[in-house]
This record gives sequence, structure tokens and C-alpha cells, in this order.
Amino acid sequence: MDLNALKLFVQVTEAGSLSETARRTGVPLATLSRQLRKLEDDLGKRLVERGRRGLALTVAGSQLLSDAEPALASLVDAEQRLHDASGVAGRLRLSLPPHLDALWPLFRAFGRRYPAVTFELFVTERRVDLVSDGIDVAIRIGDQGTAGYVGRTLTRYRHRLVASPKFLTRHPLKAPRDLPRVPTACFRGSGANVWHLGATRVELEPVVITNDYLHLLRLAEAGDVVTEVPPFLAARGLERGQLVEPLRNHPLPESPMRALVVERRSMSPLVRQFLDFASEHVAQALGVPVVRDGQTR
Repeated sequence: MDLNALKLFVQVTEAGSLSETARRTGVPLATLSRQLRKLEDDLGKRLVERGRRGLALTVAGSQLLSDAEPALASLVDAEQRLHDASGVAGRLRLSLPPHLDALWPLFRAFGRRYPAVTFELFVTERRVDLVSDGIDVAIRIGDQGTAGYVGRTLTRYRHRLVASPKFLTRHPLKAPRDLPRVPTACFRGSGANVWHLGATRVELEPVVITNDYLHLLRLAEAGDVVTEVPPFLAARGLERGQLVEPLRNHPLPESPMRALVVERRSMSPLVRQFLDFASEHVAQALGVPVVRDGQTR
């Protein structure tokens, strides 16, 4: 059995079609088709069925895939260990939402510790498919998990309710019930017009709804609105006095930051080491309390 053909077979199953595999790998479509037919001929088994909706695995193809993936991962690990004494090397493909610039120092520190590692970052608010998008680890906020994935909680934090001092001079906020009477701005998503402040649920009529936390931050700094943003985005404005936190006795709920991986794949040493490193250092990178054994400290 040709090892290169086996690798291409796995890539084809992940991509879902020969044309998408050709786009991702740069291997000509004719070559992919020829290699797949040769692999089937060598094994004497039909591995995929070709239909209008792309490729579907046969029973034999499913069995080969389940056996081939961990075997190929072991070969990659063995090759990596030859090039790096730590055994941690290769390309780490990460997906993360926008506005997490505070994580760049963590990535740099991991790269310094393991210089044979390179990063490929996919920054998007879209919930990616780890298999079809070729992602090793997806970092998500407030995500309790997805079928077929397993996750690790890296840390938890609360968004900050912020406004400028001049805004609060014009619009004093003494209690959550005051919020519907003042200009607010909210992050786009389900329940965008509702804030949970401590035990109080507040329905709003926001003047701005956006999927850009930096936009919300700039509106608050300009004195136009009161809004909520991640603590690592609010930190500089709070330190400089450009922003203040009204209603501090009514905190917003905690949001978990989770790292998700594909359940059926055996994790490589690179992915395992990154998850351990991130769990240890992500809270410091974000400037939020450390989470240990489920407790925030």
C-alpha cells in the first residue's frame, strides 16, 4: 500500500471532495483521482462512492480511515521528534475569535519554548468545523461544547460594564433599572438586547448593535454609550481613567474560554502540550483571575 496515497485518502475524506482536496493541497485533481483509484486497486476494495453531493465512505473506507488516522499521526509525531528533541514540533492550526490580541504573548512564549513549532491562525467569529477547515484547536468563548468535539476550559472571565466619566455625569446610573433610560450599545448575538447584572435581568433598547467589541469600546470612550466589553479590552481605558465601571455590585455573568479539539483524533504531542501550556498561562496573558480545579482565584 502506497503511504502517499493513504495520506491523500485521509485528506480527501476530511475535505469531502476531490476538488476541495486539490484546492487545499495543491495536488492536481487528476493525480488525486488516480492515486485514489490505485489505492482501491491495491486493497481490492471500493473505499468511496462518488455522488452528486461529493464523496461518501463505504464500510471498507470507514474502517481504513479509523485505522489510518492514528497510524499517520504516529508517523508524523515520529518525524517531528527527529527534528526537535522535545518531541513538540510542526504546524499548529488554531481558530480563534476576533479581539483576542492579548493572546499573542502566549503564542510567542510557546514558540520560544518550542522553536520547531509554527502557527497558522484562522481569526473568525464563525463557528468553524474543525475537520473540514483543518483546525487542530478552536478557542471559543462561552461555548459549552459541540457534538463530536471535546474541550478544556482554559479560564473564565466577566465582561465589564463601562462608560466614560462624562457620560455618567450626564446619565447617572444608580441601579440596573436605570439602564433602559440611557443610551446603550450591545454586542450582536442572541439576546443582544438583554443584560444579566447579578440577579437582575435588564431589557434594553440599544442605540447600536455590532459584532465588533472595539467599536463598542470606542463608543464608550467617546462618551456616547454605556456598554459591556471583555476585561482585557477595557483594562487600559480603566487604568487611564477614560472609562469607569458603573454598577460594580451587579456583575455580568462569567464566560468560559474553551479549547476544542476533534474527539476521534488522537492528539499529537504538539496539541497536548499547547493545551497544557495554554491552561497554565492564558489567565496571565488576558489579565484575568486564574482558574484552578474549577475555582476562580
